[in-house]
Parts: sequence; C-alpha cells; structure tokens
Amino acid sequence: MRVALGSLPSKRGKENEDFAAAAPGAAVLLDGAGVAGAETGCVHGVAWFSGTLGAFLLRRITAHPARSLVDCLAHSIDEVRSLHGDNCDLAYRASPTSTVVAVRVGDGVLEYLVLGDSSLLLAQRDGGSAVVTDRRLDKVGKQLRGRMDELPTGSPEHAAALAEYRDALTGLRNRPDGFWIAGPEPRAAEHALTGTVPLDSLTSVTLLSDGATRLVDRFQLADWAGVVSLLNASGPNELIRRVREAEAGDPDGRRWPRGKTQDDATVLHWSLL
Repeated sequence: MRVALGSLPSKRGKENEDFAAAAPGAAVLLDGAGVAGAETGCVHGVAWFSGTLGAFLLRRITAHPARSLVDCLAHSIDEVRSLHGDNCDLAYRASPTSTVVAVRVGDGVLEYLVLGDSSLLLAQRDGGSAVVTDRRLDKVGKQLRGRMDELPTGSPEHAAALAEYRDALTGLRNRPDGFWIAGPEPRAAEHALTGTVPLDSLTSVTLLSDGATRLVDRFQLADWAGVVSLLNASGPNELIRRVREAEAGDPDGRRWPRGKTQDDATVLHWSLL
C-alpha cells in the first residue's frame, strides 16, 4: 500500500476544514462545511467536526470489517454527536456538516461510500477511469446560484449573494428534495452512494475534495485520465498547485463563476501495487 497525501487551506493562515487519513486497506476524506465560528451553533467549529468524524470513521471501518460502510458512518456520526455538550445547538440549521468519501479493501473488492460533493476517482487496469461523485448538491445549487454567479467573486455584492445562497442551501440539507451530507443526524448515512469494485481491476484509488476537482469539473483544464497521469507522475501537490494557478488567473470569477476564489483542496492518492 502506497499513499500520497496533499492538502492546502483556501488561504494561508486559514484553518483547513478538509480531513484525510489512511490505514492499512482503508482511507477516508472529509470536506467540512458551514459558517466558521459561533454562527454554526457549535462551539467546536467545522474543522473539529470533519476531523473528529473522519478519525472515528477510519477507526470503525478498520476495526469492524464485517460492518457496512453505511453502518460505520452512521455509528461514527452518532459518536461525534455524543461529544457535543449543552453549548452546542445541533438543531441550528447551519450546524457543522461534512462530505464523506470512504474506501475499504476486503475479500478481493474495494468497497466505497460517497456522501456530498467530494469525489472518488478509480483508475482501471485497462487504462480507463471512473469517477463517483454525489451530484445532488450540485443539482440543487445550480437552481439557486444564478445571481451569485453574475457578480465578481469577492465583491460586497457577491458576498451578500453568497450568504443568501448558503442560507437557501441549509434549508435543503438532508431532505429528499434537497441533498444529503454528514451532520448531526446518523440517518444521512443511509443516503450515501455505495458500491464495490474488483480490486484486481484497479491501479489506483484517489479521494478528492471539491477544491481539488475544480481543475476538471469547473475549470475544464484537464480530464480524469490526465489527472491520473499527473498524480502518478508528480503526486497530489502538483495537482493542487495547478488548481491554485488557475484560481490566481481568475481571481474575480469572471471566467469560472464560483462561491470562493480558492477553496480547501485535498487529494489522497492510493497506488495499488
């Protein structure tokens, strides 16, 4: 098992709300979401939530190989919930949440789970590639972000539109007509995308937060086959560097409208030797 991991916060000195880790035969990546500080209703904050949930989940999927990833995620969410004290208002609609990507090897297959808009990239031995991404958030977001995308990123008008957009999104969180993401409720795990792939059909497995997939799905400066080649040759840090380069060339979002000029970007690349 050979794992390469790269991660950068959205800005220097800003807390990174992504979390990624690996253990023998397993890996997880989480991308925390919410409004930082007391506005989340939780005294711990977003980075604490994604990191704590990620650590619990990795421990559970390795310690309980017979339990499904859905079951492991639901129990891990419940464990994190139990750590919140009376000062945390988990009923608050902007309480911390996180995307989840988890993989585990067992009985000759790779088992996976994807919840939220982070991605799983599977490189196949025949030279092809497959990507598993939960697009429900994107689908809802496209219906809400029209005014925001018309404004220069970082402008006061854009900031106001972004706040309205985020407020509208929180109202659709973990609802059948909206999208699903890990938060206070363990039942969200039941709505994750899951599956298995024969292990001998793969050459690598890559977990990416949406801040790292921008090079493909938003900027369209590469395809997934190119990303696999780049990761094999130069590793996750080079992929993130290219994302930052593209972002720096379009700081106000005129070419590529987006909520944030830069986002936390994390890549965990697992080569199957």
